[in-house]
Amino acid sequence: MDDVVRTVLIAVAVLLGLFLAVVGLLMWRYRIPPRGVVALATAGFYLVVPVDVIPEALVGPLGLVDDAGVVGVAVLVALRLARARTVLRDSGVDFGRKRRRGSTRPPS
Repeated sequence: MDDVVRTVLIAVAVLLGLFLAVVGLLMWRYRIPPRGVVALATAGFYLVVPVDVIPEALVGPLGLVDDAGVVGVAVLVALRLARARTVLRDSGVDFGRKRRRGSTRPPS
């Protein structure tokens, strides 16, 4: 039993690492804002948690529909946020670090 638990924990850790790598790549490549990352992380958490709206154990492959729907919605949210950020950046909005209140340096 100890080997089974260890194997499952290693598999979950590998899947979590892969998921974080994909999210990091998406953040870097498409400049996804933190809210999009939270949406993707929540979808990943939903996939890992064994509690489902439509359980696969009862309805078989049809139970994967809710998982695909959650991931699809999270990806759409993240892409819309990235697109909105790109539009704002192209129109001149600065997403750099916030300036201190006492700073006398004029904005660039």
